Amino acid sequence: MINHKVGVSPSKINLPRKNQLAWKIAEIASDNAKLNKASIEMVINRIIDNASVAIASLNRAPVISAREMAKGHLRKNGASLFGIKSKLKFDCEWAAWANGTAVRELDFHDTFLAADYSHPGDNIPPLIAVGEQLKKSGLDLLRGIITAYEVQVNLVKGICLHKHKIDHVAHLGPSVVAGIGSMLKLNTETIYQAIQQALHVTISTRQSRKGEISSWKAFAPAHAGKLGIEAVDRAMRGEGSPSPIYEGEDSVISRILDGNKAIYFVPLPKKNEEKKAILETYTKEYSAEYQAQALIDVAKKLNKRIDNLNNIKKIDIYTSHHTHFVIGTGANDPQKMDPNATRETLDHSIMYIFAVALEDASWHHVKSYTKTRANRKSTIKIWHSIKTHEDKRWTKKYHDPNPKNKSFGAKVVVTMKNGKKISEQLERADAHPYGARPFERKDYINKFKTLTNNIISRKESLRFIKVVQNLKKLKNGQLNKLNIEVNKKYLKTNNKKGIF
Repeated sequence: MINHKVGVSPSKINLPRKNQLAWKIAEIASDNAKLNKASIEMVINRIIDNASVAIASLNRAPVISAREMAKGHLRKNGASLFGIKSKLKFDCEWAAWANGTAVRELDFHDTFLAADYSHPGDNIPPLIAVGEQLKKSGLDLLRGIITAYEVQVNLVKGICLHKHKIDHVAHLGPSVVAGIGSMLKLNTETIYQAIQQALHVTISTRQSRKGEISSWKAFAPAHAGKLGIEAVDRAMRGEGSPSPIYEGEDSVISRILDGNKAIYFVPLPKKNEEKKAILETYTKEYSAEYQAQALIDVAKKLNKRIDNLNNIKKIDIYTSHHTHFVIGTGANDPQKMDPNATRETLDHSIMYIFAVALEDASWHHVKSYTKTRANRKSTIKIWHSIKTHEDKRWTKKYHDPNPKNKSFGAKVVVTMKNGKKISEQLERADAHPYGARPFERKDYINKFKTLTNNIISRKESLRFIKVVQNLKKLKNGQLNKLNIEVNKKYLKTNNKKGIF
């Protein structure tokens, strides 16, 4: 790995391309590195994971809307939409839009956290869509996804966006482009131009994850993927882009991030070095923001230790900066304490999540978020007794550069009415790669079967699991086999008409 120094360069210096971050990313995207065997197996896991949560969300409102929009863009020899029969094809950018929204809607797929946040699995829908439309092979797709993960993970390690209230999809646009470039075997120049275009158009604010969180949270990565596809198309036609997009005088770093004196260090593999960043990412066992994963495990353990939950006086959660200020009481969002808040808001409220998990000793992607569940009096009582606190020790653990030491957990202290204190802490979720029971292939398959039960047939389930595990051997034009069909009668539609 090479730790690249990135900073603003005045226009009069005319920074050489070889010294620009976008070019360095494009170089590793266009190299011919050997594919790491463990990375290949993890890609298969993540395709299964994405399919699980996408199929489970097919009849949720944002996904229905995205699908209806995509259905207005039929294309012979295009790409498939999750749930719809594979013989129907659509423009790949719109397939990426619909499928990407389905993957993101439940907040239930993979994550990587470092200087910034990400859901690297968001790279997969646009790559599959482009690969299907252009008749690429399974090996091509594997190369593209491994590259996309490599780029997004390392941008997340090196450049913090949330400090400036910029949404994390700004790292997704460039990674999608890098992945598509690898898959299509494009040259460095083309990928370089597309990366710059994608970053330029995917800058948006974090208001999408603040206050009353709307359905845009589900659409945001799909939008970035769609824009990434369009950026590649434009660059393939020989068009240039704003340059240098990271280091320029009026660039993203200069005007939106830390400014003219900023210095970032972004790690990237050497040219032709195996890409392994996907192995540092982790999926979710529970449908909630990743910082909640370990705390749900803690709540389940405390449920067994507390005889009577009615005797709880208060609960204090000592955790990292991110957990406290984004999903904790440090966010100062009253909506996070409101029983009538949106699902998107509740899955970003650790107070709500912890209260429900403590009472139920379990978590369900649908039942745990219903209005009835949120309005239960006993839940509200516990919910409103919870306060989070930043503990610098937990913040330090969160930012530990060693993946084996990195922590996304907390210490919980429950104070009972009689003054007794009951505490429990956990460094990372049980399902984390370095947790008590790391997710393995069997767990991904079980998650898939659980979430798609009663939605797809057993025959279709077995077919998909067999195909995806044989991804490396899929020939050119066979990526359509990764689509999953459901009974047409199952799919709901939106009667509200739009433009498309």
